[in-house]
Amino acid sequence: MSDTVGFIRKLPHQLVESFKSTLVETTEADLLIHVIDVSHKNFEDHYKTVNETLSEIHGSHKPIIVVANKIDAVDWLETDGDVQSSDLKQNLIETLKKSWVSNLAEEEVIFISALNKLNLEELKEKLYETVKKLHQERYPYNNFYY
Repeated sequence: MSDTVGFIRKLPHQLVESFKSTLVETTEADLLIHVIDVSHKNFEDHYKTVNETLSEIHGSHKPIIVVANKIDAVDWLETDGDVQSSDLKQNLIETLKKSWVSNLAEEEVIFISALNKLNLEELKEKLYETVKKLHQERYPYNNFYY
C-alpha cells in the first residue's frame, strides 16, 4: 500500500517530472484508489490531471475505485438548512450521485465524508469486493477465505 500526491497541475516542469516519478509506483499496484476532494472548486480539473498523468506513465489500465471525499464540505450544491441531520446527509449523497460528478469516472464513484465517517462501510464493501475479484482472477485455484 502506498500513498502519493495526485494533483500536479500548475507546477514547474521539473517538479511535475519529480511527482511523476513518485507516481510510477502505481504501475506496480493491483488496485488504485483515486480520492477526489469534491469540496474543492476545481476538483474536476484535479481528477482529469491525475487521469492524464496516469495515462502518461501507463498506469491507467489498472482497476480504479473513485472516492469523492468531503461531501460534508460541499458548498456548490443547494441544500436546505443544516446538513448534519441524517436525512439531509442522505439527500446530499443522492444529489451528488445524480449530478455530473458521478459521470466523471468510468467506474462507480463512492461518495464519503472521512471526517464524519459517512459512507465508509460502502467504501469498505467496494474495496473488499474488488480485492476479492482480483484475487479470484489471479489465483483461481486458491480458496480465498472470505
